[in-house]
Amino acid sequence: MSDTFRPAPRRAVIVAHGSPSNPDPQDRAMRALAASVARHLPGTDVMGVTLARAGRFEMALDRFADGQGAPLVYPFFMARGWFTETFLRRRTGNRPGWQMAPFGLEPGLPDLAAGTLRKTLAEQAWAAGDTTLFLAAHGSRSNRASRDSALRAAPAIARAAGMARVRVGFVEEAPFLAETARDLGQAICLPFFALPAGHVMEDIPAALAEARFDGPVLPPFVGHDDVGALIAASLARAARARRAA
Repeated sequence: MSDTFRPAPRRAVIVAHGSPSNPDPQDRAMRALAASVARHLPGTDVMGVTLARAGRFEMALDRFADGQGAPLVYPFFMARGWFTETFLRRRTGNRPGWQMAPFGLEPGLPDLAAGTLRKTLAEQAWAAGDTTLFLAAHGSRSNRASRDSALRAAPAIARAAGMARVRVGFVEEAPFLAETARDLGQAICLPFFALPAGHVMEDIPAALAEARFDGPVLPPFVGHDDVGALIAASLARAARARRAA
């Protein structure tokens, strides 16, 4: 990806859900992500926050409320849902042009994930066509968007990586992780999560152990190479669209 992107927005807030029971690791990850994004957007003030820290998102918006242009709000979420479509929009006053689509809907996400998968395949000396992609996703009994986002992304990621087989399992709905991770043979697990919160650190490893899955397990997306560049490019496109409106 390009080192820098133009036009750069003046300011941006990248917001994730975070972990209320242990907010510090996700807060640090979001600050590091914001710094990575800012390196690709010279002159842009980028903040990374989580909703787990009460009032932190509002403080970020207040910091930019000086009449020099509203910040772009980038939801570091994997799907649309109550937090992106209700909570965040209420906090921004539902102003047109403020809030962008969530990270999980990024057109460049399959290529981003494929880059990590290709690196892992090379490390394992595995052929992509002989390897199954196992996508471990959140899912939800109440929000179909979470399931749909994962099911839409999985085949696109597999195609981008040249992998012929793909399976998807969920933490909170059927088919559950432990049942879908069984008997996959040569496989790589890709957690369809933004940050290393409880599901990634606890539920996925437990389910994989139950299924006797012994393949590589990739990090959540905040740990993928070029994630900062991907978000920066998206912010630059949004800034261009805002100026053209």
